Amino acid sequence: MRALLTAFGFGLLFGAGLVVSGMTDPNRVKAFLDVSGVWNPALALVMGGAVGVALPAFAYAKRRQHALLHDKINLPTRTSIDARLLGGAAVFGVGWGLSGICPGPGIVMAGAGALGAAVFVLTSALGARLADWLFKAG
Repeated sequence: MRALLTAFGFGLLFGAGLVVSGMTDPNRVKAFLDVSGVWNPALALVMGGAVGVALPAFAYAKRRQHALLHDKINLPTRTSIDARLLGGAAVFGVGWGLSGICPGPGIVMAGAGALGAAVFVLTSALGARLADWLFKAG
């Protein structure tokens, strides 16, 4: 129960950070991707801040066997770049660029009642299930 409450708390913190930074506004995200128009560097600054927090946390986690709440740490072990990874990244990037929404902000926006974001989250989940099914079948 403690781990669930901690995850919920960090989820709320993450969502609040997205709202405060303006990353739940698809037009702001699209303005970052529009390098030939009126470019907005806000997303780069938010990502830079996130990387600045995540790098030391991951370095610390790599040296441990268990998380602070005693759950086992399962970091990815696969480091190869293959067609599946590149294809998935391309599909993700195209969807993100067209909608201006990525999964984290999409969940926050859907929770706030934005219909377009709810459709985005639902179709993202369906796409993930479809990909799992296709790769297990093949």
